[in-house]
Amino acid sequence: MNGLHIYDYLVFLFYFIVVAGYGFYVYRKKKSAATSASHDYFLAEGSLTWWAIGTSLIASNISAEQFIGMSGNGFKMGLAISTYEWMAALTLIIVAVFFIPVYLKNKIYTMPQFLSQRYNGTVAMIMAVFWLLLYVVVNLTSILYLGALAISSLSGLDLTLCMYCLALFAIIIALGGMKVIGYTDVIQVLFLILGGLVTTYLALNKVAELNGQTGMLHGFNYMMNGADDHFHMILKKDNANYPSLPGLTVLVGGMWIVNLNYWGCNQYITQRALGADLKTARNGILFAAFLKLLMPVIVVLPGIAAYVLHQKGMLQQEMLQGGETNPDRAYPVLLNLLPSGLKGLSIAALTAAIVASLAGKVNSIATIFTLDIYKKHLNKLASEAKLVSTGKIVVVVAMLIGVFIAPLLGIDKKGGFEFIQEYTGFFSPGIFAMFILGFFWKKTTSNAALFATVGGFGLSILLKFLPRMMNLEFLAASGFSSKNSDGIYEIPFLDRMGFVFIICILVMFLISLLEMGNKPNPKGLEVDSSMFKVSKPFAVGSLIVCGILIALYTFFW
Repeated sequence: MNGLHIYDYLVFLFYFIVVAGYGFYVYRKKKSAATSASHDYFLAEGSLTWWAIGTSLIASNISAEQFIGMSGNGFKMGLAISTYEWMAALTLIIVAVFFIPVYLKNKIYTMPQFLSQRYNGTVAMIMAVFWLLLYVVVNLTSILYLGALAISSLSGLDLTLCMYCLALFAIIIALGGMKVIGYTDVIQVLFLILGGLVTTYLALNKVAELNGQTGMLHGFNYMMNGADDHFHMILKKDNANYPSLPGLTVLVGGMWIVNLNYWGCNQYITQRALGADLKTARNGILFAAFLKLLMPVIVVLPGIAAYVLHQKGMLQQEMLQGGETNPDRAYPVLLNLLPSGLKGLSIAALTAAIVASLAGKVNSIATIFTLDIYKKHLNKLASEAKLVSTGKIVVVVAMLIGVFIAPLLGIDKKGGFEFIQEYTGFFSPGIFAMFILGFFWKKTTSNAALFATVGGFGLSILLKFLPRMMNLEFLAASGFSSKNSDGIYEIPFLDRMGFVFIICILVMFLISLLEMGNKPNPKGLEVDSSMFKVSKPFAVGSLIVCGILIALYTFFW
């Protein structure tokens, strides 16, 4: 039943007061004790603890595309979609060990700054503009629209009103700067996890009732037996979802590019750690890795539960959209089954995920525009106070643009998770190639980076449409292409990213050798092995994460 009870409104009001009140407290404390320096506003330099960094990373990452899109993928393809979350846990450890020391030693605060410092201003400007467009047109819009769509369907409130309310709440948090975002994210994640686990428990309990039992474990066992095809991490080629998750590619192929690019070369992710010292940053990232292991329980299992209930004749009408079953409706439909009060808690969890992610992304948009475009090209003499005020204006403008254009992009037709992956995947291989060689190979040149930026995008477009232009039977027989859900041959998304990355690395290597020969590149970064040494507690924590991952993939292979 759509609509909220008075208890739901009270629970949600409690959530809003706690987050907004704590955010105001942090803002007032920061204002009285700190300065208006731009680095303090954009990075919360030196003031975030490891637990604030870890929770802020998760809060910025988990949003509507996970709660709605990934739950929908759980309904459609099962536990296999969890590879995005579980492989991210291992990726975070790699980023903490090898990427963060490079950023901190070279005092890098934004991704365009790194590109300018390592390559040149042209590469940095091209990528700054790209990131701004990507964050506004793809990230903000998809999170705003999907989040508003879910909350609208649960509460009965107007979709546009929900979008404006989410945007306003996020603006309030973001205007306080990175420190306010970082510490309010701790509360956001508490609501996110608590509300998410409540939803998962009640969904699994609903499944257990199909067998005349109660309890989360009974429901999970029933799901394992009744939907065995939804509990395999590695999909075989005859699986209809193989184009989305092509077999072992999720362990040894393109999934690494997706995750390393996202967690290691992404402004609104790395920004959380760039204002801390190395030990604090690493501990925060390790904490985020542990939280990542938990995420499929919150965002994937409810989707599988909805699938089992749907297969047993329940939720038939609720899952329909336009006369067809829409997997992205799985999570909102489950929330509508919750009792009063708990429904409000789960909506608070969903709102927490949306608002935290929006605030983090819009702060990163403001950081890139203010420090890499405004300060360098529009007003080189701008004072620190002027930079902060400019950043606040950008926060509001970016959010308004997102609200206005979100309904025009057809996000609900594509599915939020696929929408983001489709558009970022054309650029990710080239960007990651540019970063990884820029970090660890001193001879890499600006022209090589420029090829990765432009050429990587062109190669991605070419390989997307290549199966349609060539002999389809040959490509299919050779294993390089398969039919998607529309019956069209294409190279699986993750495989395509892997091919483009390898080509970019090879061409960049050749261009750099032709330009530099045996000469070192004076812009090469100073990297030594001592930078990558880790503390014993960090090493132990990392081994525990790896052990858990091995056990999960072995059990659910």
